[in-house]
Amino acid sequence: MTTQPSAGSVAASPFPSSADVVIIGGGVMGTSAAFHLAEAGVGVVLVERDQLASGSTSKAAGGVRAQFSDELNIKIAMRSLAAFEAFENRPGGDIGLHQNGYLFLLTNPADVVTFEQDVALQQSLGVPSVMLTAAQAAELSPFVDVSDVLAASFCPIDGHCTPEAVVLGYASGARALGARILTNTAATGIEMLEDHIVGVHTTSGFISTTTVICAAGAWSPTIGAMVGIDIPVVPVRRPIWFTEPMPSVPKTCPMTIDFATGFYFHPEGPGLLFGMADRDQPAGFEHEIKPDWLETVSEEIARRAPALLDVGVAGGWTGFYEVTPDHNALIGESTKVSRFLYATGFSGHGFLQGPAVGEILRDFVLHTEPFVDVSALAIERFEHGGSRPEHRIV
Repeated sequence: MTTQPSAGSVAASPFPSSADVVIIGGGVMGTSAAFHLAEAGVGVVLVERDQLASGSTSKAAGGVRAQFSDELNIKIAMRSLAAFEAFENRPGGDIGLHQNGYLFLLTNPADVVTFEQDVALQQSLGVPSVMLTAAQAAELSPFVDVSDVLAASFCPIDGHCTPEAVVLGYASGARALGARILTNTAATGIEMLEDHIVGVHTTSGFISTTTVICAAGAWSPTIGAMVGIDIPVVPVRRPIWFTEPMPSVPKTCPMTIDFATGFYFHPEGPGLLFGMADRDQPAGFEHEIKPDWLETVSEEIARRAPALLDVGVAGGWTGFYEVTPDHNALIGESTKVSRFLYATGFSGHGFLQGPAVGEILRDFVLHTEPFVDVSALAIERFEHGGSRPEHRIV
């Protein structure tokens, strides 16, 4: 493998003309892959058109959980949770991890049945999730009105952390191991010789390589088009707000989710972070949300957590989910273009799976067996008319 300059010489180094692997995208997927590859001795260049974590990662709510309905997602999430817990021992840095749990509130009888099945699957894979009564849910999350709640599911090792800290931790670790990370450098084309990659054109110059990893999130279809591959991902806007300080917020309050509506909240700094998506909004990169959408969310707050109506909204932002037809990720290597790898389309659970997916991408590059078989998440599942639905989407 090629060697790269040390972290201390990055600023003075010339533009890298070649690399074993070029990663496109500087969010959690790209930086995790860069770290794990550099750790394995692979020569890596990561290109990000803006700043690190400036896309979907920095706009995420920061949730980390193992409560999923798909066995693959559970295994990937458990691997990532272990990495988050040990983060300071590898890439380094405080990521603000708070494992207060995820609490799903269920008001639909059919959802209760499905969640009971999910919890049984999770427990069989080592996840300490449990079903709770409405009264037990209220004890964990004292702001909620549970008068119509039939049951809830809870996992104590779930929680949230700071997305930007995770990205910067991986980036620092990757640089220290010799990776080059180029911000304000957009990929403008991928040069091919028949079905083989020979390099990546960027706004800063050409990088010779035989391997490209697409980790561009909602912008992945543009990268796929450079090599003639249709990546079935669409951007869907997701708004998030945070409240003014709330001294009454218990620090142990879990991420609380009304599953029927998608309304959620968790402690953040001196207040709460909360959100709810407009499920009728069209896909696209439009940042503006409906002027009255916060009023709609407030109606849900009045129904589910009325005490929060007495607290002011201090601010908020919008980000994008990268959504696939079955709300499950795309992870794999193209069968049409040699050494074009991708990790995208996570439909809202990408941040929490970033550590494990970085390992999987490393293993793809090295032609070694990943810790879990993710062949079922390849793009080809849609070409063959199949799907692998993930139901626990927030």
